Amino acid sequence: MRPPHQLVRRMVLDPLWVPVAAALAGLFLLVAGASVVVAPLATRRRIARLALFGALYVLVDACLLVGCACLWLAHPLPARRGERWADAHAVLLRRSLGLLVAAARPLFGFRVKVEELPAPENLAGRPVLVLARHGGPGDSFAIVEVLLSRLHLRPIIVLKDALQWDPGLDVVLTRIHACFLPARGTGRDLPGRIAAAARGLGRRDAMLLFPEGGNWTPRRYRNALARLWARGRRVAAAKAAANRHVLPPQPAGVLACLGARSDFEVVVVAHTGLEDLVSAADVWRALPVTGRPMVMRWWQLPAADLPVDPDARADWLDVQWAVVDSWIDARKAARQRADGVPAIGAAPEAAAQPGSEAVPPAADAAAAADAASQG
Repeated sequence: MRPPHQLVRRMVLDPLWVPVAAALAGLFLLVAGASVVVAPLATRRRIARLALFGALYVLVDACLLVGCACLWLAHPLPARRGERWADAHAVLLRRSLGLLVAAARPLFGFRVKVEELPAPENLAGRPVLVLARHGGPGDSFAIVEVLLSRLHLRPIIVLKDALQWDPGLDVVLTRIHACFLPARGTGRDLPGRIAAAARGLGRRDAMLLFPEGGNWTPRRYRNALARLWARGRRVAAAKAAANRHVLPPQPAGVLACLGARSDFEVVVVAHTGLEDLVSAADVWRALPVTGRPMVMRWWQLPAADLPVDPDARADWLDVQWAVVDSWIDARKAARQRADGVPAIGAAPEAAAQPGSEAVPPAADAAAAADAASQG
């Protein structure tokens, strides 16, 4: 459901959210306390964990909204478009996400392990395009937190406008020029919006784009594969059948960014660990997820090494996503060998159709990622 007009959100929903958030936080705390009293011997304490995190989230979100209001009052009108204005809101977002990610570790066992990260000095002074796979609970929050706290970049996120129902995120992301996209089928020029946002990036901005368009799930993967076969796109379907851990990347947004400016440093983000938790029931059964960290690997692709032709760029994106899939496959296989059990809800092998041109995954994921990072 699309959010109401910005004027309605600012004049009605945002002022109401602070007292509503306080009431919700109190309710969540009561639920957490009641769950401990009713089941004092429960070992996993799932209800208490979820309720405590829910209370923290709504309070952090309300504080984010109050912080944005204080910044609005503290900065005169001419200063609301400068670097200091954007930096102040990036600091607010970094502290909020840092608190949520830190709290998720004792409450849920959620942990982020970064295997490799580009050196911040290699990305300084130039716009960055971050292409991330999308899968599992909390992945977008964790990626944005890494961008803010470890790479010291301001994230300009391309995301669905449904997230504007969240008052705190709506205000802070709008002020740092996030690109909110309406749902498909609205007749809007979505690539044009993305290109306009890319042209406005500053020296310390990073545009975060999820080329898959949504969270990976086995059902979405099967549906995407079926659509490709139904449209007669046999080569694309064969590639998708070989890359079973990712959704086929949609090149329109990436091509719009690269076409809008030629000085992008590109960073690809692969991660694995929690993408098999695709439903609320999966998350409930898995909590706490101690021993299943979200493992990330980031690799940088210099602007000078990117192809120029749009068709070559689309092929290049397919290659990067094949590398991401191979990296995920290697990490999942290693985890399964260590655990001695298959991953929850793993996607089934997709058989290539007769006569199709199969594209096998890379044999050595680490070597493939190193080759991709070197262009």
